[in-house]
Amino acid sequence: MINTNLKFWRRELSLTQAQLADKLGIKRSLVGAYEEGRAEPRLATLVNMARLFNIPLDSLATTDFTKKKYAKTAAALREAGPPVEPSDEKPLRVLAFTVGPDEKENIELVPLKAAAGYLNGYADREFIEELPRFRLPMLPGTGTYRAFEISGDSMLPLTSGTTIVGRYVDDWSALKDGTPCIVVSQKDGIVFKRVYNKLKQNSLFGLHSDNPTYSPYDIKAEDVLEIWEAKSYISSTFPIGGVTLENLASLVLDLTQQVKTMQLQRA
Repeated sequence: MINTNLKFWRRELSLTQAQLADKLGIKRSLVGAYEEGRAEPRLATLVNMARLFNIPLDSLATTDFTKKKYAKTAAALREAGPPVEPSDEKPLRVLAFTVGPDEKENIELVPLKAAAGYLNGYADREFIEELPRFRLPMLPGTGTYRAFEISGDSMLPLTSGTTIVGRYVDDWSALKDGTPCIVVSQKDGIVFKRVYNKLKQNSLFGLHSDNPTYSPYDIKAEDVLEIWEAKSYISSTFPIGGVTLENLASLVLDLTQQVKTMQLQRA
């Protein structure tokens, strides 16, 4: 029923396919493919559709609103006004992405120089379209992927400049403790950490570094914009043979202490 209902509710709102695509943050060609039944929307897109049309998600998938017997139901939904968000539910997240000529999603790269802009443009289709993009055939075909260039040494042995390829996490509650993720927030920017799920206890995420010289800390779920589960990485630096994570962390700590000593001596 999704393709039938998509066309029905788009017309109810007097929207063109291009206008609907803008509101959903997707390509116009995808709207056409959905309405013709040539492609199926992702879960995040389905949620966005249901919120936009102000109808329950299950009704979007199971109720044929073009049938006369459901005319009263459709009229009641139109008049009901915006749905009330449960207090413990995160506001609607809009995911913008790009597709190639084959209608398959690209992997957009967020380099370090674009990290600050990403915090404001992560849901802006035009901003996302300006990012470099590529494909990795070895990744699973399901899901949306994005690549982020990281800085710092908090996740040794992965060094600064490594590119992490992550899969978009739609259901945060399903994250398992210790999962390596790119976490995007207005407070901390773009960070690569191991995530510990504390949503049920106190609506927090625990963020841990693999480098033991960095202390773990918590971040409020309400401050998080996006989470991308790390699935692969690209680096021009090969790991040094025979060097353990503990040795690397100790080396970094020694270098840090030496720099502080030099700064004190200059002062």
